Amino acid sequence: MEEIRAYIESGVLELYVLGDMSAEEKLQVEAMAQKHPAIQAELSEIEIAMEMYADAQSVEPSPQLRDRVLNSLLTNLGDDRNLRTIQPRATAGERVVAMHPPATTSIFYKYAFAASVLLLCVSGLALSIMYKRLQNSEQQLVSLRLNEQKFTRQVSFLNEEIGVFRDPSFRFIQLKGMPKTPSSALTVAWSAKRKKVMVDLSSANLPAPGKDHQYQLWAIANGKPVDLGVFDKTTADSTDMKLMKSIDAAQAFAVTIEPRGGSVNPTTDQMVVLASL
Repeated sequence: MEEIRAYIESGVLELYVLGDMSAEEKLQVEAMAQKHPAIQAELSEIEIAMEMYADAQSVEPSPQLRDRVLNSLLTNLGDDRNLRTIQPRATAGERVVAMHPPATTSIFYKYAFAASVLLLCVSGLALSIMYKRLQNSEQQLVSLRLNEQKFTRQVSFLNEEIGVFRDPSFRFIQLKGMPKTPSSALTVAWSAKRKKVMVDLSSANLPAPGKDHQYQLWAIANGKPVDLGVFDKTTADSTDMKLMKSIDAAQAFAVTIEPRGGSVNPTTDQMVVLASL
């Protein structure tokens, strides 16, 4: 479980949820999640946490504000229609004259109403743009915090790598190529006392496994193969040493090429490097 915990704490699951990784890295995360329930559960928790954070930061206009805007529109629209002709009572011998509102007043109300509607639309658009920018800023802040956590973990792991070379309990085992792959080579650092196994990716010389396959490390203990986990070739942003599964006793180490996610038993005709102790 130690290597699973190290994988979860590496920050790669948060980057997967944010979509900040390549298609090949996404396939690797999905394969690990399918193989390990603990990783799948952690993925689900991260997704829920992201959704809760987005919901907590969302803002919706209140119903009171909507009602006020609608009432204002109806009132302004009704002002022009309510201007009716005024007819005073006629007295004996007087001529009845119809009174109409000045044409300039009617035009003024119409233009004022149109201007208020335009201003309302522009204000709503401006608020929408500002709100989206605020959301983007918050997402960028979350991404920066995740990158900071990833960097901190990488620094911690680099310190652990340096500790491997200073710890006398570690043995450095040179795995050599098989007859089919004579030029292949890999260095494994193993401490039986600490039950730790690490592979040196910086000096690895292994044949390309293909996009649907991975390297899988095995230990031979009591004559039986023991799975020590899968790994890929080193990338530009990865560390040189990769922590594998724990083991305290082994008579040999080997690497085979297996389908992505690993196999229960090694495919012997796909063995690329081997070293006996």
